Amino acid sequence: MRIIFLFTGLFLFAACKKPANNTAGTPPVAASSMMDVSYGTNAKQKMDIYLPAGRSTTSTKLLFLIHGGGWNEGDKADFTASVATLQSRFPDYAFININYRLVVNGQNFFPAQENDVKAAAEFIFNKKEEYQVSDKWAFLGASAGGHLALLQSYKYSSPVKPKAVISFFGPSDLISLYNLPNPAYAFLLLGVTGTTPALNPALYQQSGPVNFITAQSPPTLLLHGGADPLVPPVQSTIVRDKLQSLGVANQYVFYPNAGHGWAGADLLDSFDKIAAFLKIYVN
Repeated sequence: MRIIFLFTGLFLFAACKKPANNTAGTPPVAASSMMDVSYGTNAKQKMDIYLPAGRSTTSTKLLFLIHGGGWNEGDKADFTASVATLQSRFPDYAFININYRLVVNGQNFFPAQENDVKAAAEFIFNKKEEYQVSDKWAFLGASAGGHLALLQSYKYSSPVKPKAVISFFGPSDLISLYNLPNPAYAFLLLGVTGTTPALNPALYQQSGPVNFITAQSPPTLLLHGGADPLVPPVQSTIVRDKLQSLGVANQYVFYPNAGHGWAGADLLDSFDKIAAFLKIYVN
């Protein structure tokens, strides 16, 4: 079984774009987009960078987008269609849409994907003066990308400690996922790690975002469908429960009839929840 990114039509609902303020009396910096920027030497280590007009190192917020696909497929193109809507709704944000190495033909076993997300973050941090973006960052991912967003946000406080993290149905505890009665989970995780929790417990422990939650973890928005056939909702609720036990701001949004991705009114609600969440915590 593969955890496949099925969040078709993410962010289809746009809001009106606000004009950039030009309080300094000088022409604002123009918007800029850069496609397939390399942050490493592998062909998959590329990102698309979307920079807003009028940006600055003090005010321009940044949102990383991390695609899903079971760590063995998927592409940043899954989020590309959403960027225009995100730019409309969040005109003061820069967006970083990343690819990462996939587990293919026994190559790039986990934690290659975790390492790539961290490398991408470090690349942007080292370029933040050039790109004119601030250190007000958030991470958003779906499915395997949700797992990677949570892992980066909870495990690493450098190069920047995120202000918030958003996970659409991301796995959070690979050991419990491996041990579910359905053998498909064990098959998937064996395929992307090259090992089992019994043979390499440290790898599985280090790869579980829930294991790195502390009282200092960033505010977290979790979204999950009650009919998800690929990632059980408990993978989100155990994160919620640990965050709550430590007093970390969080919100869990549960759609009882939704599967591994949704559309229509539920999707619009998700988008509204994201907007409200970012407005509160990324400032």
